[in-house]
Amino acid sequence: MKIAEDSSDLQFLKLEPAQENKTRPLEIPENISEDLTEWDYQSYRRITTIDLTEIQQERIRVPKKTYSRQDTVVAMHWHPEFIPMELIRERVNTMFPNKSRELIIPTNHNILNCYDGKHTGVEVDCFAKPFNRKVQILLHFENSKVEKADVLKSMLKHTLRYRSSQLFELIHSIVDPNLDHRLQEAGKLYGADEDLLRFVKVYTRKLEKLLLEHESVTPQDHIKNKLLANYFDQLLEFYDERLIKRAQFLIQKVKKIVKKHFSPDYFYSIEEFIEETRMLGGGIVIPHPEQFWPILLAEYDVDGIEVWNPQSQEFTEFLINVVNQKNKTHLRGQRPILIFMGDDCHLSEKIKEPQCQNREKVSREVGYQPAWDDLAIRKSLIVANTDRGKLIEEYVARLN
Repeated sequence: MKIAEDSSDLQFLKLEPAQENKTRPLEIPENISEDLTEWDYQSYRRITTIDLTEIQQERIRVPKKTYSRQDTVVAMHWHPEFIPMELIRERVNTMFPNKSRELIIPTNHNILNCYDGKHTGVEVDCFAKPFNRKVQILLHFENSKVEKADVLKSMLKHTLRYRSSQLFELIHSIVDPNLDHRLQEAGKLYGADEDLLRFVKVYTRKLEKLLLEHESVTPQDHIKNKLLANYFDQLLEFYDERLIKRAQFLIQKVKKIVKKHFSPDYFYSIEEFIEETRMLGGGIVIPHPEQFWPILLAEYDVDGIEVWNPQSQEFTEFLINVVNQKNKTHLRGQRPILIFMGDDCHLSEKIKEPQCQNREKVSREVGYQPAWDDLAIRKSLIVANTDRGKLIEEYVARLN
């Protein structure tokens, strides 16, 4: 897609295409215009649309691998985002052609969704006061129980809006002179020079303008930190891949600083979400506890613990043993804590152009959790008297 001929930030690129001279030091144009061009508007529409092209639909429908030996599919921690469920169902049915049993419940962040017409799920951001940390929990419901769950829906709407505000704080931390110390700190951590800081500032300002112009029509699911990264990915059309990667690394450093300062005071407490979920008869699971392990010590009223996740798999056997020990000490009549595994698949990652995909994230698949079949881990699962089928049977009974 061509941009206006007088765009000063592309004059350098016309002289030195991004594909050439990879060994040469990166050069960053000195005078990058902050005026929005037609290319900027079209790029913004591309990264915020919920309409998929035929190619993107095909990327969802057709998985790269199939798992014909797996006859039971469990998926209770995954993110459809804005991808249509019918396309996801085609993908899942193709991946597991011989499945005879399944429990698949989507868990978008702070948005209720249903996959199978029977169960609804959500991954909730909340605040754990005992150890002063934002945490997440998975909530699952039988559909009829959330039809009139007005209080829960109100809590989720507030949480979604508040979490979205982190994008604006990230942008302000890059472009606002009063918060320049955050960008400078990130630059020192990464070893970025002034040219790179300036490059990131200019294009972040452009996104800020686009977001403010389109805020009322931008789908809520797109108003999150990922939007800034997706915008910079679009710049691969004009800039050297190494430069965009450096810019993305710098943005990641700023994001970590923002999260450190982002106040959790406006999140509902984990106790409030647990109480509301129990009143509705829903199930509660602690996802990837490795990332906030104190939650295991808090003795919250939960149905299960996720012992494996693509980004949390170092202590799987240990966590299974922790669950076993907890269950042994339960009082008579108490329901046992169940063992879960989550694929944490984000479907929108799969529709991106290959050069923009995160290799680790794009490899995740709904219902694919190889730890269930790992020989070493299976020994611990046998001791725990569980597998995919038993988990489905017990958890569905609780949800119903």
